[in-house]
Amino acid sequence: MAHGPQREAGMVVCENLVRIYQTEGVEVQALQGLDLSVAEGEMIAVVGASGSGKSTLLGILSGQDVPTAGAAEVAGHDLLAMKRRERLDYRRGTVGFVWQQNSRNLLPYLSAAENVMLPMTYTGIKRSRRRARAEELLDLLSVGHCRDRTPDTLSGGEQQRVAIAVANANEPRVLFADEPTGELDTATSDEVFAALRRANEDLGVTVVVVTHDALVSEQVQRTVRIRNGRTSTEVLRRVAIDEDGVQVLTAEEYAVLDAGGRLQLPSEFTERLHLRKRVRLVLESDHVGVWPDEAARRARSDAQDAASGGGSES
Repeated sequence: MAHGPQREAGMVVCENLVRIYQTEGVEVQALQGLDLSVAEGEMIAVVGASGSGKSTLLGILSGQDVPTAGAAEVAGHDLLAMKRRERLDYRRGTVGFVWQQNSRNLLPYLSAAENVMLPMTYTGIKRSRRRARAEELLDLLSVGHCRDRTPDTLSGGEQQRVAIAVANANEPRVLFADEPTGELDTATSDEVFAALRRANEDLGVTVVVVTHDALVSEQVQRTVRIRNGRTSTEVLRRVAIDEDGVQVLTAEEYAVLDAGGRLQLPSEFTERLHLRKRVRLVLESDHVGVWPDEAARRARSDAQDAASGGGSES
């Protein structure tokens, strides 16, 4: 019996994910066949220009939006097949979420501890256990001193660390954070990111951070860039030992090849080599060569001659 292709394993798996909106009669394709895989226990950053589709992706993975087509699974949950009640249970127990705006994360009339305890009421945790877990989380994230204070008496960094505690209240499998340091200065951003890392390492939660902050994206082992509704490149970072025996952080950028064999070449590559519309592919023994067609090669040659003054007449 023939079987279809096996789906890639991971805590978060998206394959050919599509999301189409209708806006004033105009069809907008926010995601155009996006592929993504995040391993259990991994912490990654997702980056991209405004309108690239990263916020749409986060909305789908967190259960707040529904994809149009493709496949999306988080911790074994099929996000296209879930019913309304299943989606509510998923948001309460499987995933946690941290917004950029502090006001969306915390209720202003509750103390920090009460904010952390609130999500536990939806999952039937006993009251005595709620208080103990809230204090454990606040202590872990270095905001235990804030337990009896309301959000208006906390700094922006303290509010976001309390929000991370709230997001972890029900022991989620995955934590999503949407620009969690977007309204903070560099020093405070470092504190908040350290709290996210602590949640990842000490609580074992998989973390996906959407960010514009280069300082944040450079602190994870993998940064995924989205462009035109698809994953385009990934930067992988690792610690290596140089020839002097010193530990150095290395970073390598890769283009993402989807199941259909498509990849997006960086714009700086295509512009420099005048790659337009069609390219010539050459299969070598250990790589694929990508060459401009003859018209593009002539255009590049003419541009180089003009820049060097070789095309001018005396």
